Amino acid sequence: MAFALVDCESFYASCERVFRPDLKNIPIVVLSNNDGCVIARSTEAKKMGIAMGIPWFKVRELFLKQNGQVFSSNFTFYGDMSARVMNILEGFVPRVEIYSIDEAFLDLDSLKENYNLYDFGCHIRSIVRQWTGIPVRIGIAPNKTLSKIAINEIKRTNQPTSVMYLSTEKQIEEALKHTPVHKVWGVGRRLTNHLNNAGILTALDLANVNPRNIRKQFSVVLERTVRELKGERCLDLDDDISSKKQIVVSRSFGERVSDLKTLKPIVSNFAVRAAEKLRHERRKCSQISVFVRTSPFNQNKPQHSGIKTIELFSPTNDTRDILAATKKGLLPIFKSGYDYAKAGIILNRFSDETVRQQLLFKDPDSPKENTEFMRYIDQMNTYETQVYFASQNTKKWSPMKQNMTSPKYTTNWYQLPRVN
Repeated sequence: MAFALVDCESFYASCERVFRPDLKNIPIVVLSNNDGCVIARSTEAKKMGIAMGIPWFKVRELFLKQNGQVFSSNFTFYGDMSARVMNILEGFVPRVEIYSIDEAFLDLDSLKENYNLYDFGCHIRSIVRQWTGIPVRIGIAPNKTLSKIAINEIKRTNQPTSVMYLSTEKQIEEALKHTPVHKVWGVGRRLTNHLNNAGILTALDLANVNPRNIRKQFSVVLERTVRELKGERCLDLDDDISSKKQIVVSRSFGERVSDLKTLKPIVSNFAVRAAEKLRHERRKCSQISVFVRTSPFNQNKPQHSGIKTIELFSPTNDTRDILAATKKGLLPIFKSGYDYAKAGIILNRFSDETVRQQLLFKDPDSPKENTEFMRYIDQMNTYETQVYFASQNTKKWSPMKQNMTSPKYTTNWYQLPRVN
């Protein structure tokens, strides 16, 4: 039995370096929406002591003085680079579970008899780096939890190949001995405190506990973790990722919005994006909510928040229907005289897109439900928005502060990198 965990190294920072080789060995941080907090750091930035989630203004001066490079988040670019990496991985093995934007589990069971798994991992890493420019770490072990431990060992030992295969009991025991219990997959801060109080300080300590006692004292989830640390396989690849129960598209504004004329096209943009996500899930929705709120941190200003939910007679994933419901929802909750700091769209009550619910009587406001037409628009807008709806904001203005965003190198024809 063998699983591999492929983990992209400092993913957002690595994406920025792909088309900026001059940034090699330069400290890099990537900021959250509105350039508020640090959400990604290169290895060099970590060594400088830049903490994850720290407000940018607290480290800005020191970081820039040490020639650090800062970027606003560019999720369109990062998402496309992630898709390229995952597409390569899916070509190597029969089963892949995309765990996050920068992590994926691979099922190596069918390859174990015919391949040296360590060499296979090195080959995968080489191909991903050659074809995308993204460096990855690969931890190989009998199960998911131990493959996470293998990744930690790569970081701890600074493994030159960035590939580690934990195949023997001695190797696994050595890795567990050097892994603090808080670094075990699924063990959070509160649970760590309870385990430490019980004298369990390392992953090896946890592996040596009787799983049944752990189940009685804590939970069946932690029992599974203990069994996996012992080498059993309790967690299989999740081939059937369940569809989302809810889709939310919202943003906090870097600049406060106080008039409906400005707010309407912003919220319309959110609705269009939510509809695209809904079609990507191959779902329809019959409930659409719109919300707005002021900043709770600005106590010197009058406060207001509002949410309005629109129920549809029939499920739809047509952008025009969602935009119409958004307009109905926004008008009654907007109040003049307030400086709004956030707005968003929430889609609920999903059904399969192949199911069509017929109405007994024709309703003048019945959904248009032209999924095929919408997919044509999605295809045309894949890399750059070419087709807008009339209520959208088309002036490229954003309420967010993102003053240091890199080009969309791989998804926008007009921002393709140029080589002199």
